[in-house]
Amino acid sequence: MKADIRVALVGNPNTGKSTLFNILTGLNQKIGNFPGVTVDKKTGFSTLPDGRTAEIIDLPGTYSVYPKSKDESIVFSVLADKSKGMVPDLVVVILDASNLKRNLLLYTQIADLKIPVIVALNMIDVSEKAGIKINIDLFAKKLGVPVVPISARKNTGIDKLKSAIAFANSIPLQQDTIDIESIAPGIIAQIKGEMQVENPYVALQLAHQHETLNYLSTTESDRIEQLEQEHAFHSQKAQATETIARYNFINDLLYDTVTKPETAHDETVSNKIDKILTHKIFGFVIFFAILLFIFQAIFSWSEYPMSLIEDLFIWLQAGTAKILPAGPLSSLVIDGVLAGLSGVLVFIPQIAILFALISILEDTGYMSRVTFMMDKVMRKVGLNGKSVVPLIGGFACAVPSIMSTRTIENWKDRMITIMVTPLVACSARLPVYTLLISLVVPNRNVWWIFNMKGLALTAMYVLSIFSAVIVAFVMKFILKARERGYFIMELPVYRMPRWKNVIFTMYDRSKTFVLQAGKVIIAVSVILWVLKSYGPGDRFAQIDKQYAQPQYTKTMTPDSLTKVIASEKLENSYAGVFGHVIEPVIKPLGFDWKIGIALISSFAAREVFVGTMATIYSVEGDADKLQSVQEKMHEAKNPETGQPVFTLAVAFSLMMFYAFAMQCASTVAVVYRETKDWRWPAAQFAYMTLLAYAASFIVYHWLK
Repeated sequence: MKADIRVALVGNPNTGKSTLFNILTGLNQKIGNFPGVTVDKKTGFSTLPDGRTAEIIDLPGTYSVYPKSKDESIVFSVLADKSKGMVPDLVVVILDASNLKRNLLLYTQIADLKIPVIVALNMIDVSEKAGIKINIDLFAKKLGVPVVPISARKNTGIDKLKSAIAFANSIPLQQDTIDIESIAPGIIAQIKGEMQVENPYVALQLAHQHETLNYLSTTESDRIEQLEQEHAFHSQKAQATETIARYNFINDLLYDTVTKPETAHDETVSNKIDKILTHKIFGFVIFFAILLFIFQAIFSWSEYPMSLIEDLFIWLQAGTAKILPAGPLSSLVIDGVLAGLSGVLVFIPQIAILFALISILEDTGYMSRVTFMMDKVMRKVGLNGKSVVPLIGGFACAVPSIMSTRTIENWKDRMITIMVTPLVACSARLPVYTLLISLVVPNRNVWWIFNMKGLALTAMYVLSIFSAVIVAFVMKFILKARERGYFIMELPVYRMPRWKNVIFTMYDRSKTFVLQAGKVIIAVSVILWVLKSYGPGDRFAQIDKQYAQPQYTKTMTPDSLTKVIASEKLENSYAGVFGHVIEPVIKPLGFDWKIGIALISSFAAREVFVGTMATIYSVEGDADKLQSVQEKMHEAKNPETGQPVFTLAVAFSLMMFYAFAMQCASTVAVVYRETKDWRWPAAQFAYMTLLAYAASFIVYHWLK
């Protein structure tokens, strides 16, 4: 889609910038990378009142144009680098109306870059409720820019903001906030002349940031370094001088335009709640109780919709069997594609519930408190408090969580976080856990309210966190670095969750799961069907010939004979041969050759395990008896012992393997992309595989 105007959204963290982005763009958005870097770029399109289309860019949240992380460094690059065509026509600076003093520092810096600016005064309802009175007309006059009061959470003022964007002046009209050139006159003048930079604040930022700006050539960066030495430019002193001048401007502005009630300094409701929720003892108890509730809900709330999806796929398979004539195509569609998809799509309700509940925790502000509480624990194991964000995000997916480690400034803390994040139980493990738990854990309550299946699932997630912390503690002594990490985080006030945002997040994450997993599962299911439907040489012909003899046809029922032939053919197929090759390695873990096939295929993505098992047992099973994957696995028997294949020991051994093994090609790829060195993902893959094998071996022989 071609846009008529490019608009960048800029603001501090927790100002509602992403909420505003979602409102402006709706579902018409995508995620990519900024040119030349791996930082996420969220863009979308919005239709303006005059009929034009605006491209909206959601820049990473930052407190200043002076970057403290890779994400924050993008803000200045996008606003100043004209070579890549990313410079916006207009910047919308989002300010928290209830906390203007902190937010205005970033505004004054953006304004001095001399790009047309509009101020979106967000959370105006919160400031009014707190008794804060803002003279918006005078505020806008003193800044020289349009100021639009909005509430992104309540979706008010958005139409006025769109109108302001549509009719924004193409010439920057904002008032100068401070005298930039007086901060470092010599170097600013020389950079402007030699680098052909018109804006003095851009020239000053080049002096500050030239070493980290990708769009500068090595020659240009070296020349700026020479100018720094010639002019005795001290970056920290210049930044301090600038910040003091900016706050003088901000204080004068707020004195003239904002009135606060005398009770504004009283203890807030959020602080009173924090005394309980972040208590050094009760805080952790409450957090554990919330986790327990989440995993209980995943099982109990999803039971009915999951059964509906199972019935839908059984109906689809039966209907397809009637439409398509018997043969390879029918088998491919029914036993390959539909069986593989049904094994994973049945878990959509559980995935949706997980993401919805996590979104509620984030939206209320509670997740930030969890990060704050875990800071001290993280430091003891050699991590930064910011490591908690990727670790908690790992409950959803390790890939974006590893990418979010860019906010961790300390190299050692960041590398340890990257190495342990895949240990956290992600949503791809959820289908595996719930399937295996449903097979062997009784569906009954403990102490009247706790379902045993929910407790088992909670235990797997708690284990994942403990294992990540323990491995981090070990790596603390392996990796060496002199720099010290620090943790600075602003706790947002508690708010009611935005239900529209929760539903959007649930839909968006579930859709991503279905599309990403679905593509892999269809591909793997087709390949597996081929490998399981054909065998080397004339093995299949020999099996047909063997069971055509009278001793079989006269003594066995047609159904039993069909099932035995299918089982023999599966064992002698290409997949069966490969499974038997690796069986000696995995047999000590309680796994047979069929489970071995699933383990190998699920290295593409963990959730493929369920689809693989569904495909395997569909190929092997009775063609006239369509069942859900859970029923098929429950009825599976060990041919040597006659006992169920999936005993308590085997199921928990499998869960241990999936808890620790690096079975996700996407995670391997993103670790390489973030570290730029194959040794890191190779070391990660090796230690996680060894850990998985050892844990699985111990659990199997303990429960056997």
